[in-house]
Amino acid sequence: MDEATALELIRLADRSQAVSVTLADRMPAWGPDYYAADITITSDFVSAQLRIHVTLEDLDHWADALDRIESDEQRPAEGDALTLDWPPAGNEGYLRFIADDPYVVEVHDTPQTQISVRVPLDMDEEWIKEGRQRLGAVRGFLRLNG
Repeated sequence: MDEATALELIRLADRSQAVSVTLADRMPAWGPDYYAADITITSDFVSAQLRIHVTLEDLDHWADALDRIESDEQRPAEGDALTLDWPPAGNEGYLRFIADDPYVVEVHDTPQTQISVRVPLDMDEEWIKEGRQRLGAVRGFLRLNG
């Protein structure tokens, strides 16, 4: 998959900065359901890109995360922000999403460099709906090309 056909799976952004996850290409050497993706941070302060691998199960985890963020009854006790890791923290990079005011996305490169970048974001109310649309587009693409 080249840059022209790359699909953006996640976009968490405000007017001045963004964290996105874009499906880069299919990784057949790792198995039929294992895809390369790039986490990209864009801001006036720092710009960075981190290659990770995403499975079909990780797409389900992101759908569950969107549901939990949107659902009031799944929020932790008053004063505690809902915190989710995606894909689940493991042997490579991941996002830590903190549903607070403002939202915060931490990008962790583990264990390679052990660098983390924390990006506060003032996102609009439509971001979860748009997130589900992006997820649906990626799933549709993978069904057609898988």
